[in-house]
Amino acid sequence: MSTTHRILKLSRTVHLYLGVFMVPALLFFAITGGLQTFSLHETTRGSSYTPPAWLATLALLHKKQTTVAPPRRARPPEAATPSGVSAAVAGSALPSDSAALPSSGPSDRDSGPRKKNLLPMKIFFALVSISLCLSTLTGLYMAYRYSRRPLLVSGILLAGVVVPSLLLLF
Repeated sequence: MSTTHRILKLSRTVHLYLGVFMVPALLFFAITGGLQTFSLHETTRGSSYTPPAWLATLALLHKKQTTVAPPRRARPPEAATPSGVSAAVAGSALPSDSAALPSSGPSDRDSGPRKKNLLPMKIFFALVSISLCLSTLTGLYMAYRYSRRPLLVSGILLAGVVVPSLLLLF
């Protein structure tokens, strides 16, 4: 057997077993990332939606690698002007420099940044998530179908679930 053939055979074997070990993690990140694309894991201001606890926990594990939510920091107090009036009140009560100048555009309301439509990008990333799941599952199918050691493949797949679960305890 030539050296090139041995290297190719070794790289295929390493690819097979590393891929099977990573299947649970890839599926986890693909699914939780897809759910986070649509902000299903968090509440938004002015909304009555509260995410299920399991979804918030999985999103936290995806983003922070822990299931324990860090305590929220208190909001800093509003900056005060020298006269003791808050900056928000002072800004609304006093005319700003831009209000005193004549408008150079068609309207002051049009000069602000335009809100982008995020839905097409969200749909794209949802398709990426689905594609990653399908690709991972077909790779797992091929690992079982073309492997001569299905018990070893099953053991490595189980290790891919158990090892990260045990690492959560530390």
